[in-house]
Amino acid sequence: MDAANIELQRKRAEYDSTNNEFELRLHMGPHYHFLNGALHPISQTESVWDLTFDKRKTLGDLRQSVFQLLDFWEGDMVLSTAKCLPAGLHVYQTLDGDDLTLCEIEIANEEDIFVWNGVEVGGIQIPTGSDCEPLLLNVLHLATSGEGEKCQQLTESPQVFPSNAEVGSVFTALAIPVGAIFLSSTERTNEGWTAIPQEDWRKTFREQGLTNGSFVLIQDSSNNNNSMLTKQGEWITTVNETNWIQVKNLCQSESEEELVKIPATANTVVFDIRIKAIKELKLMKELAENSCLRPIDRDGKLLCPVPDNCTLKEAELRIESSLGLCPGKAPTSSQLFLFFTMGSHIQPGTEMEIIVEETITVRDCLKIMLEKLGLPGDTWHLRKMDWCYEAGEPLHEEDATLKELMIYSGDTLLLIEGKLPPPGFLKVPIWWYQPRGCAGPWRSHQDQTNGPPPQGGVWGASATQGAPGDTYAEASLCYLGDIEISEDATLAELKSQAMTLPSSEFFVPSPAFLRAWTVESKRPSRLLRINQQQLREYKLGRRTEICLELLQKEENLGPQDVLLRIQRRLPGERAYGPPVDLVWDTARGWTAGALQRQVADCCSLPVEKIEIAKYFPEKFEWLPVSSWSLQTTKRKKKKKQENLQGAPYYLKDGDTIGIKNLLVEDDGDFSTDRDDAGKEKQKQLALGGRKSQEALRGQSSSVVSGAESPGRPQRPEASLSIHVGSFR
Repeated sequence: MDAANIELQRKRAEYDSTNNEFELRLHMGPHYHFLNGALHPISQTESVWDLTFDKRKTLGDLRQSVFQLLDFWEGDMVLSTAKCLPAGLHVYQTLDGDDLTLCEIEIANEEDIFVWNGVEVGGIQIPTGSDCEPLLLNVLHLATSGEGEKCQQLTESPQVFPSNAEVGSVFTALAIPVGAIFLSSTERTNEGWTAIPQEDWRKTFREQGLTNGSFVLIQDSSNNNNSMLTKQGEWITTVNETNWIQVKNLCQSESEEELVKIPATANTVVFDIRIKAIKELKLMKELAENSCLRPIDRDGKLLCPVPDNCTLKEAELRIESSLGLCPGKAPTSSQLFLFFTMGSHIQPGTEMEIIVEETITVRDCLKIMLEKLGLPGDTWHLRKMDWCYEAGEPLHEEDATLKELMIYSGDTLLLIEGKLPPPGFLKVPIWWYQPRGCAGPWRSHQDQTNGPPPQGGVWGASATQGAPGDTYAEASLCYLGDIEISEDATLAELKSQAMTLPSSEFFVPSPAFLRAWTVESKRPSRLLRINQQQLREYKLGRRTEICLELLQKEENLGPQDVLLRIQRRLPGERAYGPPVDLVWDTARGWTAGALQRQVADCCSLPVEKIEIAKYFPEKFEWLPVSSWSLQTTKRKKKKKQENLQGAPYYLKDGDTIGIKNLLVEDDGDFSTDRDDAGKEKQKQLALGGRKSQEALRGQSSSVVSGAESPGRPQRPEASLSIHVGSFR
């Protein structure tokens, strides 16, 4: 019965740990620059890091974990919430209160965290907060010719304004004379424009109800006789009282004409425009059956062909748009016009084009694209380009149709090398974990789906997740390769398959000589202990990576066994000896006394002559392990069961336990010189961060009194008793 309770506690603790982990996206300030009112990444590969973290931990724990990940960081470090907006990345609130848990400060899953010095990025002071949130607006105004004269051509340009900026600032931003302002908070149509009185120009964009994508029309005050809006607010855009569409010849270079203007209205059919353009361009009549019109964007790129049977309004083409007359028929209503290219690094102008049926499967579409590119083999898969022009999630359902996966005309698909695992299979990156340094050649890990490869193919990490001591080398994670394995396979089968990788140059007698860990934050995390357990039961997920550790003898850990790294303190020195693995059988409970007896037996010392402590690498602190008792209530006076899995120790596999021989030294100090240096560095970072924030507040605020205290004092902790009455 005791064994069953212990197993239940272990599973409950493991489930609790898994259930409380969430993903954070860290945006590195040094890899961003402030441009057009928002932050933009300088390098897509180095600007964003993914971090898996326990939401029950404190903000201080998160800050230290981030600091340990960033070896290159120098100076102050401030963590702030951020959000990706259409204009770019915007910083909102600085996270304060290192003693608060992430749940208490309401950090959500997949939260964007901006890591910076709290003041500036690239020498530019960054505005923060929801009040100055950047808005991406579409501004329309009459273009200016090279001689400074107004052209009768309406131009549209995206502009970014802070949401708390005054509407009248649009004239200064565009460097145009003061005139009339018309707003449309919805998609631009022939109606819905509202004139803004001059007395309301001092109101902000937010007060006027504008959001991302809203339209702003600017009309010069000297252009009253040729108004771009009628009294009813309808769009007419007149040029000598004639509306037109510009068509460029992209079919035959020997044609006499290169560009023509075709009179049109919003209800003109695209087919009529195409036929008139062929006649005025004096092209062959055969093109009437084998040509199409394609919009040309402001960068000169040809967009998806426009169907012949729709009007300009239905095709969402505005008057004075530029269209290209191109060879080839436009797709029918049941077809899709797609762009595609090879690789995740998209170069403008390198995309190829294809027309396929919307009922075609992903697998057949991939084959057609490979044939068009002349690529052999079947080790490829498709990904849809996201709105950031980056490779999105892979299209796993290869038997699904493009229509079912909501692929539309104009979308861009990316051909990425590497075959997707079939349903029920996992593609797992395998790393080699060597606590005492890597030996032998290691090739780099080029994984396009999981972010940038580590430099040189090796990730340096502390041997025992930051354990102190200078007597042994640091651990390393060295990439071996990827394996494809069924979720129904056992852990032992995964180890056996990993032993066949070409980069595995070490002799391993059997899978029992390998210890498997999951990899999180570039270091070993969760121990996979039961060799005969299916991978599905471990809930690894598609992005899980695994590292293997070579053992000197076979190991078969049971469900009650906990793997700890113990280190004996060197007499007369503030240092520790090399780590030794200790397998602790917790069948008799997770008590401090049981652990102390196990450690004493391993060191051949009397249990009363040793003192042990757990190391917390994030804080560079040691916590002595001793027995304790807590009372749940004053009324019942029952002692809470002692369990090292809970607060304040949170003992788990891979933790470091320091051992002090009281026969040699009996002081209570477990720390090392490395711990002192780490704490001092953390203290300097914290002080520097506070000074920077205070300086920023002093520069940006003119109403805050100088006598106001710089920070909110923390209240002392107090006990809390809750008495619940009986209502039965």
